[in-house]
Amino acid sequence: MAAGILPISGFIIALNEADRIALTIRSLKQVVDEVIVVDSGSTDGTQQVAEAEGAKVYFHAWQGYGLQKRFAEDQCKNAWLLNLDADEILSDALAEEICGVFAGNPEQHTGYTMRIYNMLAGETKIPPYTQMNTCLRLYNKNFARFSESTVHDSVIVEKGTVAALSAPVYHPSFRSLAHAIEKLNRYSTMQAEDMLGKGQRVSVLRLIFEFKASFIKAYFFRKYIFRGARGFSYAMLYAFMRFMRLAKLHEMQQMKDKKP
Repeated sequence: MAAGILPISGFIIALNEADRIALTIRSLKQVVDEVIVVDSGSTDGTQQVAEAEGAKVYFHAWQGYGLQKRFAEDQCKNAWLLNLDADEILSDALAEEICGVFAGNPEQHTGYTMRIYNMLAGETKIPPYTQMNTCLRLYNKNFARFSESTVHDSVIVEKGTVAALSAPVYHPSFRSLAHAIEKLNRYSTMQAEDMLGKGQRVSVLRLIFEFKASFIKAYFFRKYIFRGARGFSYAMLYAFMRFMRLAKLHEMQQMKDKKP
């Protein structure tokens, strides 16, 4: 089946992604017949870049990851949806694999998971031992939808089964260390607020050991040790983010407990 004529709607949520959203849209257009971009107030021209690439652009004020993606789902004309983040790129091999699924009987499953490879700033190909997340991103919205969580954006399957695709999605999440610090600072705050809302608490003992344990997890178990100086820097940054979400939660707990 020729690429670009599948009955799939691709959708992206975005904020200030003008420098990289074009690649995401182009990769989606290999397999979808429309691309929906939901922008939450970009000031860098993301909307114009997306429109120039042929996407339909909608504004929706930020309500959290899950709700933002549910709004995007509602703008899509097709039952089958394919979601990418604005910093992800569908590989040519995965586009061919999706075309193969739809050349047969895609309806035998509700959705299909994808392998998303996290690439560090400056990496142009997937290094050995790169961390990979398996996420459900291609699905039939009649039987599955994104959750309403403000922090976690995962698809909840209400009916049917899920199969796995094997080709990669490239995920160069960070433009630089400076961008990573900015992004992880914001995300750690959202995580702390979410944990506080769920009544979770953190002990001083865990605060003491969180950084060291998280560094070991990233550097050795996530194989950052094989990615040179860049891997060491990002393992340190990962550990700092994991520590800061708990430190922020602890601070929020103290402020809350002092209220009359």
